[in-house]
Formats: sequence, structure tokens, C-alpha cells
Amino acid sequence: MTPTALVTGVTGQDGSYLAELLLADGHDVVGLVRPGSDRWVPDGVRLVEGDVRDPERLDVVIRDVAPDELYHLAAPTFVPASWEDPEGTLDAIAGATATVLMASREIGARVVVPASPEIFGDCGVWPQNEDSPRRPRSPYGVAKLAAHELVRVMRERYDLHASSVITYNHESPRRPARFVTRKVTRGAAAIALGREQELVLGDLDAIRDWSHARDVVRGMVLAARHDEPGDYVLASGQARTVRDLVDAAFGAAGIAPEGHVRVDESFVRPPEGTPTVGDATRARTVLGWEPETSFEELVGEMVKADLAALRDR
Repeated sequence: MTPTALVTGVTGQDGSYLAELLLADGHDVVGLVRPGSDRWVPDGVRLVEGDVRDPERLDVVIRDVAPDELYHLAAPTFVPASWEDPEGTLDAIAGATATVLMASREIGARVVVPASPEIFGDCGVWPQNEDSPRRPRSPYGVAKLAAHELVRVMRERYDLHASSVITYNHESPRRPARFVTRKVTRGAAAIALGREQELVLGDLDAIRDWSHARDVVRGMVLAARHDEPGDYVLASGQARTVRDLVDAAFGAAGIAPEGHVRVDESFVRPPEGTPTVGDATRARTVLGWEPETSFEELVGEMVKADLAALRDR
């Protein structure tokens, strides 16, 4: 019998790559989409409508599909927006995770819920691993920590095969334009083509740990199919600055950044006391997970896609 996977958030960056991977593995893939969603979805995915903020509908969908594997990816992803609606952020992230876990308990699905390095926040320890202190610094981080802890306590109480994967920054050509990586790669492409002259950014020394989304979703699948559930950091372990990102993007576009990049102090966020860098030792040793795409290859792929998209306009 063909196994079935349910992916919430299938129209997003991670959901689309995950759906492609699951289809290639021979799974039937069902994707939960919000009514009216028109984002791209891989061929072969069966779509069902629903909103993760509607617990009754979400529960019905999970029970009707009765998946073998459930990847709960649907959630807000833009951290600054959480300050505008803390209550809605908590409901969409922690509330929906509670619904997913309870419904999965009834059908015996293996569940994977992505967490975020925002759960660690300003913890004073880096690189962070699964046991590092938690000190979130935004409503988004608080909501992600609540969901992460729900996975743990529900797993322990009900013997669920539920795993939380703490996914550090991961990018691709499918990353929405509001994120700094796409802003940089598109800016470099536009300047290389003579469409723009300047890229305006915030703190060039901000540190991040960037991986390719394809590598991260592969880690999710490994977590779902491991004999025992657990919590896993998925990260490159490499500290990179926004300046490194700029240099790589402009290099991939074949131009120098000098004279084209300007810092606007209004874009600079409050300083971060703890660099956001992950230690994926557990994922490597327990799951056998290894990133396959280097930072330079990732940025080059994004710039190539942005160059092609701008030429087609």
C-alpha cells in the first residue's frame, strides 16, 4: 500500500521542496492550502482546503486523510510581524500544533513540526544544540518555543512519534522577497543587469547560519522515518554575516559590491547578544543527515534564478 504524507503549508518554500521529495519517494502527498491560495504546488499533490487557525477543520482534514507521515509546516515565518499580532502568532503556531498532535495521536501518524532558533534567542550560548538554554526575544520565538515543548510533552505522555526539528535559516530561489537573502540576491542581479544602482541594507555584520531548503526538508524526512522520535537541530554550523552574503551574491552576479551597497540605520535591528548558529551533531550522528549544498552554491543558485527572472520581464 502506498504511504500517504500530509503537508500543511505545502505552498511555501519548504512545503514545495518537501512535496517534491516525498513524491519522488513514491508517497501519495496531500497538501493543506488556505482557501484562495494561488501559490505554486508540485504536480501530483492532492490539495485540500483549510486554515491551521481553524482547529475543527484542521482536525477533520487530518482524520480524513489519515496520513502515515504528517509534516506541519504551516505557520507565520516573518519574525518582525509577530510584534503586530502576538495573540494571532501564538494561535497560528502553538494552537495549531496542539491540534495537529492531538489528531495525530488518534490515527498513529508520524509527525514532524519545525521549530526555530528563535527559541534560543539571547541565551548566551553558541553554537546552539538541542539542550541549549531558551530565551526567546520575540512573540514569534515564544510561540515557537511553546510548540516545541508541546511536541516534547505530548510525545512523552502519549508515546507519539513526534519530532521537533529546529531549522536554522534556510533559503532557496523560492524564498519570498521580504527576506534579506532574496533582497540581496535580487539586488545583486538587478545591479548586474543595469536595472538598479544601489542595494540598501541594515546591519552587514549580523550573523546567521544559512543552509539550502532542500537539505533541511530532507532532514525532516529522516526525522519522521527514524525508529525513535526526537528533537534535532538542522543547521550548517557555519557563522556567516550579511556582508558574506553580499560578497557571495555580487560575486555570483559577476560584479563587485563596492559603490553599490548602502547601509540605512533605520533598517538595523537592535543588536543580538548571541549569534544564531546551530550545532547539528545529533542530526548528523543519529539521523545520518548531512547538508549537500554549500553556502556559495546556494547563493549562486538564487542569483541565477533572479537573473533569469529579471531578464524575462
